[in-house]
Amino acid sequence: MTLTTSTAVTDLYPSRGATEVAVPRQDPVVWGAPGTPGPISLTDLQAYERDGFLAIDELITEDEVAVYRQELERLVTDPDIRADERSIVEPKSKEIRSVFEVHRISEVFAKLVRDERVVGRARQILGSDVYVHQSRINVKPGFGASGFYWHSDFETWHAEDGLPNMRTVSVSIALTENYDTNGGLMIMPGSHKTFLGCAGATPKDNYKKSLQMQDAGTPSDEALTKMASEYGIKLFTGKAGSATWFDCNCMHGSGDNITPFPRSNVFIVFNSVENAAVEPFAAPVRRPEFIGARDFTPVK
Repeated sequence: MTLTTSTAVTDLYPSRGATEVAVPRQDPVVWGAPGTPGPISLTDLQAYERDGFLAIDELITEDEVAVYRQELERLVTDPDIRADERSIVEPKSKEIRSVFEVHRISEVFAKLVRDERVVGRARQILGSDVYVHQSRINVKPGFGASGFYWHSDFETWHAEDGLPNMRTVSVSIALTENYDTNGGLMIMPGSHKTFLGCAGATPKDNYKKSLQMQDAGTPSDEALTKMASEYGIKLFTGKAGSATWFDCNCMHGSGDNITPFPRSNVFIVFNSVENAAVEPFAAPVRRPEFIGARDFTPVK
């Protein structure tokens, strides 16, 4: 079911203007009604609402990790996948950095998306059926894989993909061990309660550059310093099979991996079917569908 709409939607979160502007969040964090049954306990839901994230020590088992690792290796070594526009390569090493839309490329990862341990948590947080706005595998081989600079995903998904509201949740599932040294995910706890509208217009086809090195939609050093001072920074570590769920508006990033130890993960973004994308709020054209889906079919 592929839908588009031209209906005017109020822009609650202006961005990419002449100046950087911070505004309070206008949307709930947990959309599901209190007491709604699901895999997440009430205590964990409250922590997610407060902090903007939820870490799980073992979302998938060691045996399952081995299956997903094998599939990741198959994808990143396949010449046809490398030549596909959905593969993003490191600017320097030319190694694959990310492969997008993996739930469509691979039935192995498609099954993971449909796994109730995964999609069930998304439904519980977002209070509705959900579809996949984006999926990808991220590969951070050792000895120099570059990181992802500080950003809010929602700022980009709103500005460039047309998601109207903050009703989107991501899960990063570790397929290798996340040490405190190999470029792990960092989040500013509580930062999801403030939207930072970044300065500067969006260039055409910005995604071609931003998927390798973020530029448009990047907060200023001053704003990041203020937010880090207020919220602090949490670094996520854990065994392969662990997972981190985080709100779409969390300020987050990751460092370079200069260790010998690779860091790979599968990243799935679930959006509410009641928050389907419209036209971009601050970009000249939509990003390709393999980055920002226009198929709003619920995950079943």
